[in-house]
Amino acid sequence: MKDGNPAPLLERVFRRIAATGMADMPLANPALGVEAVAFRRQGESGHWLGVLITPWAMNLLYLPAENGVPPWSNKKAGDKHLWHFPSGDYEFTVAAEDELGVYHLCSLFSPPTQFASQEAARQTACATLAALMVGDDTTAPAEPPATPVNSRRAFLRLGR
Repeated sequence: MKDGNPAPLLERVFRRIAATGMADMPLANPALGVEAVAFRRQGESGHWLGVLITPWAMNLLYLPAENGVPPWSNKKAGDKHLWHFPSGDYEFTVAAEDELGVYHLCSLFSPPTQFASQEAARQTACATLAALMVGDDTTAPAEPPATPVNSRRAFLRLGR
């Protein structure tokens, strides 16, 4: 990912994964396809934030800006990292794909069986991104202080 929005590359990579490694998996929701929703640069860092919908999961993704400065370069797949947003601090898992490099994901729905359509999943993705940016803190995502992590259930207003 150089200067442009990572959405087309994300969709290409995850459509390939859907057609190969995840094809015919029983946990896949046949009503859903691969879609990168509302990827935008965040704050001064220029990192990319959006939601990736796949038939097997819906994840909040945070991808590095072109410079890839830490914490991107000093983490390996499976590590955890806290990111701070106006609505709170959230734990992301470090992941990597050959074509994408290192990125961070926060699972929202896995598997996403509650969605009857792609449109319902897309609306939930947009609502999630909007809720992430609501709070008393008006600063852009950054390294958070060492504080408790909000659960994804709390984030989605489903309780702790």
